[in-house]
Amino acid sequence: MPNFCAAPNCTRKSTQSDLAFFRFPRDAERCRLWVENCRRADLEQKTSDQLNKHYRLCAKHFETSMICKSSPYRTVLKDNAVPTIFDLTSHLNNPHSRHRKRIKELTEEELEKMKERRLEPCTESTMINNDSDITEGQATSEDPPALTEEEKEVRDYLKSLFEILVVLGKQNIPLNGHAEEDKESTCFTPSNFQALLEYRINAGEEVLRKRFESTAVNAEYCSSTQQKQMLEVCESCIREELLQEIRECRFFSLVTEDLVEITGECHLPLFLRFVDQSNCLREEFIGFLPFEGDEETLTERLLFEITEKWGLNMEYCRGQAHVSSGVFTKKMKSVATRLAEKYLLAVHTPCSTCALNIYLANSITLTGVQIVMSTFKKIDSFFSNSPVLQAELEHAISIFYQGNEEKANDLKETCHTSWTERHDSFELAVDFLESLLLCVDSIHDNEDFKWSDQVTADAYMISEALADFEFVVTLVVLKNTLSFTRAFGKNLQGQAMDVYFAANSLTAVLHSLNEVMDNVEVYHEFWFEEAVNLAAALEIPVKVPRLYYRKQRPEAGMEIQPESYYKEYLTIPVVGHVIKELKDVFSENHLKALKCLSLVPSVMGQLKFNTSEENNADIYKNDLPNPDTLLAELHCWRIKWKHRGKEISLPSTIYETLQLSEVKFFPNVYAFLKVLCTLPVLKLENTKCNTARKRFNAYLADTPVNHRSKSLALLNINYDIKHDLDLMVDTYTKMYQEKENE
Repeated sequence: MPNFCAAPNCTRKSTQSDLAFFRFPRDAERCRLWVENCRRADLEQKTSDQLNKHYRLCAKHFETSMICKSSPYRTVLKDNAVPTIFDLTSHLNNPHSRHRKRIKELTEEELEKMKERRLEPCTESTMINNDSDITEGQATSEDPPALTEEEKEVRDYLKSLFEILVVLGKQNIPLNGHAEEDKESTCFTPSNFQALLEYRINAGEEVLRKRFESTAVNAEYCSSTQQKQMLEVCESCIREELLQEIRECRFFSLVTEDLVEITGECHLPLFLRFVDQSNCLREEFIGFLPFEGDEETLTERLLFEITEKWGLNMEYCRGQAHVSSGVFTKKMKSVATRLAEKYLLAVHTPCSTCALNIYLANSITLTGVQIVMSTFKKIDSFFSNSPVLQAELEHAISIFYQGNEEKANDLKETCHTSWTERHDSFELAVDFLESLLLCVDSIHDNEDFKWSDQVTADAYMISEALADFEFVVTLVVLKNTLSFTRAFGKNLQGQAMDVYFAANSLTAVLHSLNEVMDNVEVYHEFWFEEAVNLAAALEIPVKVPRLYYRKQRPEAGMEIQPESYYKEYLTIPVVGHVIKELKDVFSENHLKALKCLSLVPSVMGQLKFNTSEENNADIYKNDLPNPDTLLAELHCWRIKWKHRGKEISLPSTIYETLQLSEVKFFPNVYAFLKVLCTLPVLKLENTKCNTARKRFNAYLADTPVNHRSKSLALLNINYDIKHDLDLMVDTYTKMYQEKENE
């Protein structure tokens, strides 16, 4: 959407001009000065937040000394900049013209004050120049000192190096072409970075050639230390481009993914979700954080990185979601709790990219459950990248389901999808179990020597897990327990209407689970019988886990009954944990926010326009531009859609609603929807806005662990973010000036 200049008699807009457009400042005093100088009477009643969001002035209304062009891509104003150049008379030549921007008539006293304000910047500039004349040889504040020829050559040289690093990073090419410990060996070719440098020198790049000729023979052209420093600068500059956009949008949510190994250490991938200036919900990758220390240390490091290093205000954080598995789940849960206690509106939610049942299962720290979840990952990794292994699994399905061709075809189609990540994964796993075991046993036997040693070894590991009774009974208990949350979780990843009804159905889900807990003996008896029958079909003996005997060491002659054991140590803990986790992750504030999805017109229509957002809207009351008029505005919003024309369809998503031009006539509704859709539980409605996550997954899949780099990953995943080489050179020079001088 183009920006229009708010100045009287100015018709410039961003699509017709290369001029920069500046928002009205949020600072109330500065904003008041801008409005007074504009002489727009209709703007005086608006708040600084409203003016900042909806109004702009073009660069023609500012003195040139007030404007700084920090890079070819960025033009900013000085902190004390006030617009002083306006055309307040041209409309007088055409008295019959209509003016949307009404010009306020000023008294003589007001005109004098305005002139004084206009002279202030010039006076300050004159004082600076006079002071600079006193000290001989001192440079003026406006013009930077001229660069010498040698300094220009150094800048051009650094610019070339940064250009090479950016290309390598965005194309996901590691700087070293071989293992780190072997890079000094003469039997290996030069690194990718060195090879590209030499190629550009041979191609005739004069700056690099001069630098190469001036270095000593056999000297390292660009040391690994310098490469690392320059990569850090590249990373910070690319990140800053993203952070600048997020700061302007104010509200955001944190999303972390499962841990990633980089340079032998665990790192936490961090995404930020926000609504950009085009009202499009986006999720962008911001970087990796080291994952070390206890829960308190992790929380402090995360907050320090976000607030101190990245300059974001956590008071504007409206949601957090953490996808984790294994032993790290407990730590991330503790981090989420600490953040929610400190920032009440940063509600903890599930992540829209992870099925709720998978999220709940990953959050259970029981050994048996973690074995099931890790085996799911092994199965997915084993079959997903090999059509030959997929064909072998299909053959096993055909053998087992000979009498049920329809079921066999459904399972064959399903095995080509990421079925281990679906809402009904545990039901599918029970259906697949016998075919899977038959398939991996056949591969492990390798009677016709068809498979490699690695494949047979992987098949053996999966077979050992599947053929254990603890795995079977845990799978059955998870399937039955999470059957109560399957439809609920599926609705959470649906349209706005589905999510709204899911939020209102949580009470029923918890009621069903509490009934299971109250009658756990009866339910467990049926579930255990199902597990025993399945194990019998697979010829798996029913027994208590071996580790239990090692830990508990029961008295001689004392026999532990498997049914009692699994009720006490599996069924009751699993059901209890699911109930507690649902209550924790769907807090009162979270449910209030989701119920406000009734602001979406299609949800209103489904509810016959008999909605009551007023009861839940207080959660974001302080985020609204005019909270006092919220009730009246909500009433008008309902009336607008209730009495629409027959040819007008109801928008079904937040994204569609925000794209409507008339939504800005309802500033509270507009602001509310923008805050609401940053919640990580809501799915990204526009697939183009999910590019960062797709690139993140592709980076992990395509890049060997020993070639991963935090900085190169950020460049690759944020491929389409603008990069300013001059800014990178300036940043590097400031950060490592002493090194450069040496």
